[in-house]
Amino acid sequence: MIVHRRLLQLAGSVSGPIVACVGLGLAVSAAYVAQAVLLAAALAALVREDAMTAVRLLAWALAVIALRAVLLWARQAVTVWAGGLVKARLRDRLIVHLSRLGPAHLTGTRTGNLQTTVVEGVEGLDPYFSRYLPQVVVTFWVPVALVGWLFTVNAPAAAVLAAAVAGVLIIPRFWDATLLRRGRGRWAAFAALASDYLEATQGMATLRAFGAAGTLGSRLAGRAHDLYLTTMRQLRISLVETGISTFFVQAGSAAAVLAATTAGSAWEVFAVLLIAVECFRPVKGLSDAWHAGYLGITAVDGIEALLAASPAVEDRGTRSDFPDAPAITFEHVTFAYPGSRRPAVRDVSFTVEPGRTVALTGPSGAGKSTLAALLQRHHDPGQGRITIGGIDVRDLTLDALRGGVAVVAQDTYLFHGTVAENLRLARPDAPDEDLVAAARLAAAHDFITALPGGYDTPLGERGATLSGGQRQRLAIARALLADAPVLVLDEATSHVDARTEQALSEARRGRTCLMIAHRPGTISQADHVVTLENGTLLETVA
Repeated sequence: MIVHRRLLQLAGSVSGPIVACVGLGLAVSAAYVAQAVLLAAALAALVREDAMTAVRLLAWALAVIALRAVLLWARQAVTVWAGGLVKARLRDRLIVHLSRLGPAHLTGTRTGNLQTTVVEGVEGLDPYFSRYLPQVVVTFWVPVALVGWLFTVNAPAAAVLAAAVAGVLIIPRFWDATLLRRGRGRWAAFAALASDYLEATQGMATLRAFGAAGTLGSRLAGRAHDLYLTTMRQLRISLVETGISTFFVQAGSAAAVLAATTAGSAWEVFAVLLIAVECFRPVKGLSDAWHAGYLGITAVDGIEALLAASPAVEDRGTRSDFPDAPAITFEHVTFAYPGSRRPAVRDVSFTVEPGRTVALTGPSGAGKSTLAALLQRHHDPGQGRITIGGIDVRDLTLDALRGGVAVVAQDTYLFHGTVAENLRLARPDAPDEDLVAAARLAAAHDFITALPGGYDTPLGERGATLSGGQRQRLAIARALLADAPVLVLDEATSHVDARTEQALSEARRGRTCLMIAHRPGTISQADHVVTLENGTLLETVA
């Protein structure tokens, strides 16, 4: 009977539905107990040859059975409602927290592991919260109340039943720690395997190109078999626990009835027989709920680790007034990534004047993308500062900062949705006219209108149905639709032609632009060129 402290804390936001499940669970148990008492009394009446009383009691028992059917339906409905609410609220919380963690956290986390935690892990918490936790309360109160009442009916039988109930609840707990420890290990292996399968699926073209699909498939099959063996070892321990519980249930019930028959009336014997069943009914329900909610218990480490992760930067800014057409100034900026001894950028200073474009050039690893990430506050400099319009970026709220900086990255990400839906990520309330204007400016309108559904054409995952150049033009149109005062182009023209470069030149007018580029044709469009090498400023050319 594992009740995880962290999961109890997570349950705080859905305590209402859980309490409702507990209340209905107790009501259902009360109906079972009432039926048992009425049947025991009816059987005792038949032994006394009091047929009329027996019939009357059986009629009441039928009424209780009908009421119990309604209660069971209500409990099932509330259980489904509570489970759905738990999953929705927890997933919302995880997604919001992920957005706070930002790209700095995601770059160090395997996508498959994260997906497994947010999907399968949260799915496993549904039965834990909606079934297991309520059943724990029912299992504690119902047997205690029934055994206490039986002491007033037949003390020897009640004492035997109390010992059996204690045994079935306490002795299997010695295996809980082992089950939980192995379960956590199994979950870690499951999450890692899911990550590998996702990675293999996404990289299937590369695997086939190098003839490595068979080798990787064999390795994954071996790991899947190891996970199967681990699961079976856990199942064996669980079956031992189930066997011990079953023994106490059967032996306890028989011993209690035997104790009642030695010196009890017919009513006492029937009462002990039927109440013993109701004492152990919640225990069986708890065992079923435990197996249903076990996945959630083992997944809690991943969920807890995700919720406990701290963002690389804290949103402590107080200003939301993003300047119009601002200057961007890097003042003696030095930054090293966590765990790295060598700074990615060192003592870098330069200014992007309002409405002007500065091109950052230099070899790979020179620190260009790092400066762009620092401007967006994915990280904060270790030394120095970055200002926009004279305001330290740390003084701006993250919403204000990132709302004022539009980014077009080299690796374009498009979601599984329509063209219009992908564009409106930048501005959900943008009218169709603005969508078309942004697409025209990015030289994307012509190919969009040539698609089967135009702007309503569904795109495949990551825009798989489009070419690299088309995906990048959509990303440029999305950034232009945001209409932000600051534009960051991180190798944004690596897949586009001269026509699109000219369109971008027009789009940069009136915006302060930081452009990372290697192509001479792109660099020539900048007002100033800043060259980096090994994280330091090599030269600045006007």
